[in-house]
Amino acid sequence: MNVDGFTGSLNTILTWITRLAFLNIVWIIFSIKGLFIAGIFPSTIAALDICRKWREGEHDLSIWKTFKRFYRKEFLVSNILGWTIMLIGTLLYLNFLVMSNSHGKVPIIVLIAFYLITFLYIMIVIWSFPLQSRYHASLFQQIKNAIIIGVVKIHYTFAILILLFFVFYISLKLPGMLPFFTFSITLLCWSWISEYIFKEIEVAK
Repeated sequence: MNVDGFTGSLNTILTWITRLAFLNIVWIIFSIKGLFIAGIFPSTIAALDICRKWREGEHDLSIWKTFKRFYRKEFLVSNILGWTIMLIGTLLYLNFLVMSNSHGKVPIIVLIAFYLITFLYIMIVIWSFPLQSRYHASLFQQIKNAIIIGVVKIHYTFAILILLFFVFYISLKLPGMLPFFTFSITLLCWSWISEYIFKEIEVAK
């Protein structure tokens, strides 16, 4: 439908609201399909892939069919990536508990090392999934590139963190967002910022 002015703007807004709501529902369905344990990571990559396609101008793609295709394609690799990151995070958390119960007896150099590793871990969490969505490199390469981009583009790393925090904070205040918009808006913001950086890096090469 070709319309102009207010009607056209309203139609565009409602179309994007519908797209985001449907993507959110599909993300939840496929996460549940994998019992969350095996479904959340391929669902996240698949949703990031769809957001990347939208950014490239493919607005009318079939969300269900495209999501299903990416979900199957990324199932194994995304779970290896996701559970590797989860394992690292678990080890960091256990180290944090040990240090918390040490009653101030942890050497300062150990504390510095711990916070540095935690900082690098945040870089990995923020950038690995968008990198996997776009480049499909090896696990080691994705983690290495995530750290490099996270440090070099640290202001964008913080921008993504702030956006993610803001969306989830609003969702806690408005729980009705969770089944329809929380995950899709989060992934859309995450994807669009990371894709902007990837394009910038590619142009600079």
